[in-house]
Amino acid sequence: MSTETDNDAHQVAKAANASATGKSARKTPINGPKLGLLGTLRWLWRQLTSMRTALFLLLLLAVAAVPGSIFPQRSIDAPRVTSYLQDHKTMGPWLDRLSMFDVYSAPWFAAIYLLLLVSIIGCVVPRIGVHLKALRSPLPRVPRRLGRLPASAERVSAAKQSDVVEATRAVLRRKGYRVRVDEPADGSQAIVAEGGRLRETGNLLFHTCLIVVVLAVAADHLMGWRGDVIVPEGGQPFVSSAGSFNTLDLGPWVHSDDIKPWSLDIKKLDVTFERNVPKDSPQYGQPRDFIASVSTQDPLGSKPVNELLKVNGAVNLGGTSVYLLGNGYAPMVTVRDPSGKVIYQQATPFLPQGNTYKSVGAIKVPAASPKELGFFGMFLPTAAFDSKQGPISTFPDTDRPALVLGAYQGDLFPDALPQSVYTLNTKKMTQVMDGKQPWSAVVYAGQSAKLPDGTTISLDKTVPRWAGLSARYDPGKTTALLAALIGLAGLIMSMTLRRRRIFVKVGVEPDDDAKKPSGAPARTLITAGALAKGEDPRLQVALDSLLEGVGERLASNPKKQQAGS
Repeated sequence: MSTETDNDAHQVAKAANASATGKSARKTPINGPKLGLLGTLRWLWRQLTSMRTALFLLLLLAVAAVPGSIFPQRSIDAPRVTSYLQDHKTMGPWLDRLSMFDVYSAPWFAAIYLLLLVSIIGCVVPRIGVHLKALRSPLPRVPRRLGRLPASAERVSAAKQSDVVEATRAVLRRKGYRVRVDEPADGSQAIVAEGGRLRETGNLLFHTCLIVVVLAVAADHLMGWRGDVIVPEGGQPFVSSAGSFNTLDLGPWVHSDDIKPWSLDIKKLDVTFERNVPKDSPQYGQPRDFIASVSTQDPLGSKPVNELLKVNGAVNLGGTSVYLLGNGYAPMVTVRDPSGKVIYQQATPFLPQGNTYKSVGAIKVPAASPKELGFFGMFLPTAAFDSKQGPISTFPDTDRPALVLGAYQGDLFPDALPQSVYTLNTKKMTQVMDGKQPWSAVVYAGQSAKLPDGTTISLDKTVPRWAGLSARYDPGKTTALLAALIGLAGLIMSMTLRRRRIFVKVGVEPDDDAKKPSGAPARTLITAGALAKGEDPRLQVALDSLLEGVGERLASNPKKQQAGS
């Protein structure tokens, strides 16, 4: 009994020792080779240039662009950014520190953009070298057992081997395959064909064009500029310069002196509205056409050129494309002080608010004394008054133009910050009162209204229009368009072409006395196989179509006949 106990104790101790040895072995660290600085940099480069990283950066760039559509951007609407900061005194400064109002110029956005560009270039350029080497590589040999390939088929023909080989080569070349004919030692003939090599070419072309598009967009951002301006009809010609635009957004590499001088004079702005339908029709009053007759000088001092500026037809001046974005009314307003002196006289643009061109705006008279004067209100092309809606316009054309105004006195520009020409900042202003009621007036064309202090405001009978012009200099626009079209063609190639290799053996059919009549001539055995790079569900269909095409070509010659298997 003691012997068995000793044996059991020995086995337990042995197992415990083995377990301890295993644990000790597992705890022993594995000393692999160290990457070192060069190896670490190579590993980081491979991670950055992988397709997975490129897709992640592309998604990250899309997410990073979202704040640009949520928060107002300084490059588009600086007054709105100023108003946002004034309304959100706690959160606004933090958002400004994070560049939420300059998203597309923010360092973090530029970092993502540059990483994406480097990732795509590092991914595409090596593949171009590999693909060029593959295009020059010779076709492989014919496998011994074609039946083991993913797609295979056999046919028997009464035609000669040379005729079958010639027909097969002709059909393959017609389908765009690269063909080579071999003659093995066993007396048969073998055909190797490869097609769809342009699939990878199209894929690389698409990614290369994507790089070009990214670079072109970057060139537009860095070296391009955009300026918007409102030009009244029949007024002074607009001359391009940094100070003449209402809003100007220059690229980081653009200086104000880089804007080439040219002039544009709007002689007449023709706007056509629909009148030939019932008034209760939704089409009544809808705009039908906007055409501006302009006179341009490029460069300044050259002979004026008469051109037509349309909504979808830009005018090119000094490499700058000038677009007609919008239009409205700029009623000619005259303000006189109590002594009759003219202190304001100019066409003042009002901003349309609907299809009937009911427009809002502000008339700012800084020359008024002792306090600056500002009018606010609306312009009605065809004025009418509704019991529920109040002042309205029943038609967008100037059938009965009128101004509906109120007034404020005080400091027009309290914070010395940019503000919209269509709004009045009343932060440090008081409303003009007529007794105990706020002063208001309706001024029809050719009439005037008087304020309590004797100041008068009048509206001329003729109401000129204004045109909203946008001048854009995009140095990469044409390049981006061409790259996008070529990239689209490459994408179609990569999605429609299939990379396939087809192998065909043409030899004499083996003797089979049970099937072959005595004295019958030997027939030709066609054995074919095919494989594809990646999944190709139509590989067998393509192989069968090839053999059917060979059979039809042989049958089309009366001297050659084909027999089914």
